[in-house]
Amino acid sequence: MESIKENLSKVRSSIDEACSKAGRDSSEVTLLAVTKTVDIDAVNEALENGVSDVGENKPQELMRKYEQIGDKLNWHLIGSLQTNKVKYIIDKVSMIHSLDRESLCEEIQKQAEKIGRIIPCLVQVNISREESKHGLYMEEVLDFVRKVSIKYKNITISGLMTMAPNTEDEDEIRATFRGLKELSNEIDAQNIPNVNMDELSMGMSHDYKIAIEEGSTMVRVGTSIFGARNYNK
Repeated sequence: MESIKENLSKVRSSIDEACSKAGRDSSEVTLLAVTKTVDIDAVNEALENGVSDVGENKPQELMRKYEQIGDKLNWHLIGSLQTNKVKYIIDKVSMIHSLDRESLCEEIQKQAEKIGRIIPCLVQVNISREESKHGLYMEEVLDFVRKVSIKYKNITISGLMTMAPNTEDEDEIRATFRGLKELSNEIDAQNIPNVNMDELSMGMSHDYKIAIEEGSTMVRVGTSIFGARNYNK
């Protein structure tokens, strides 16, 4: 079995290749090591090998790992976030990738105000309109972004996030990522206060190279770094 160090080296080479193919600089892409079900030793090994940003799906896992590792890493909450869990992570996260409803905005605003923080968030978009996925439909995003800009001063919208459809069809995957990039450009052109489209969080272990070619600035990679995992834990 290859080590985390070797896996990271391969992933970074692939990111460099994809950037080169797209005429981009690899410094434009942040590698988010997804640490879902990964133990502390493996997270620390990734940290020792240059990982600076990690993505956690569950708030309780983020809290548990943060207690042991602290702010040596930038912690991103990438999974669906229940409003009753916001208070536990608000002082720990660098970014929330799954902003998708106003009730969540209200709770983030309330908790962020208490600690005097402005929280960078990405709006989650369900481009493929799959029932199994969270997120706003494309046509809902602009109005939602405008509302957040006006009503929630402790939230900064820093971009968009999506997941590709569950398919082997590369053209369909590419079309999804391209659609998010186009939506990002459309929102950016509106010059909405407190909103920037600096980040596009798209691409996972099986499709991050396509995502980079289509403009991703953050790729969420778990299996290709840490190996296959038991998600029933």
